[in-house]
Amino acid sequence: MKKHILCVAAIVAIVSCKPTTTEPDATGIFEADEVIVSAQGTGEILELNIAEGATLTAGQAIGRIDCTNLDLQKMQAQSSIEALQKKQNNATPQTEVTEQQITAQQRQIVVQREQLRVLEREHLRVQKLVKAEAVPSKQLDDIEGQIAILNKQIDATEGQIAVFRQQVASAKAQVGIQNTGILSEEAPMQMRVAQIKDQLNRCVITNPIAGTILTKYAVAHEVTTAGKALYKIADLSAVTLRAYISGVQLGQVKLGQTVKIRVDDGAGKYRDFSGTVTWISPKAEFTPKTIMTKDERANLVYAIKIRVKNDGFIKLGMYGEVVL
Repeated sequence: MKKHILCVAAIVAIVSCKPTTTEPDATGIFEADEVIVSAQGTGEILELNIAEGATLTAGQAIGRIDCTNLDLQKMQAQSSIEALQKKQNNATPQTEVTEQQITAQQRQIVVQREQLRVLEREHLRVQKLVKAEAVPSKQLDDIEGQIAILNKQIDATEGQIAVFRQQVASAKAQVGIQNTGILSEEAPMQMRVAQIKDQLNRCVITNPIAGTILTKYAVAHEVTTAGKALYKIADLSAVTLRAYISGVQLGQVKLGQTVKIRVDDGAGKYRDFSGTVTWISPKAEFTPKTIMTKDERANLVYAIKIRVKNDGFIKLGMYGEVVL
């Protein structure tokens, strides 16, 4: 009888010494925003310096696609632009002779106006002599006739200069029209060069976000096309636990609320993390088969997302327990 009492006491002692674990209010699976990085160019992959599990930074160049054909297209477009520049007409050879004639006519006007000044001074002198009856009036008439003729010559010369200037303007306008037609072809070519440069930039494989490579889909020397997946990457510095709660628990959860997250460490113990509720589903859904809630009889549950800072221990797909 004493042996039975001792055995019962020992069992009670063992049970009482065993650590107890609070039942979780919800469980879920850790996930992250995964980004599939695809090729933006077409050609042979010359370099792809990545490995699964490697950590990359945003904007890091990790590879290169052979785009020799695009380089040739760019050179051809630039050569066409240079050829257009050489095809432009220059009005200077056409107008140079006319400009020289304008200069000669302007010099002639200077001489004629000097002659006119001399005649006008002589006219005043003779006019005084005629009034004094020292010379005949015919001499005054002759001078006035010369002045009239000289004024007409000056007007004719100025008219000739105007004609020459009109010829120069017309020649320049004609050449301008011809050049406009030529230059109108340059703008589309410049746009073509810019387009090719953009395509060449896309031949450099650049990592878009900081994170860890989850899966690698391509290797160097493969031929790829624009849109073909190269690798999958995700930022694991903070992961999301997607869990489900019942309608009864819904009142205990709020956006921004800090909750306790437990993750099995594989040795029969748990590691505790702190998480923040970032999303609560506005709609109820039927309980997923892989999800357990505190009230297992609940038919309808609400999905929630909890953001958890990851120290590297949490892996995608692991189960986590939520304690509200």
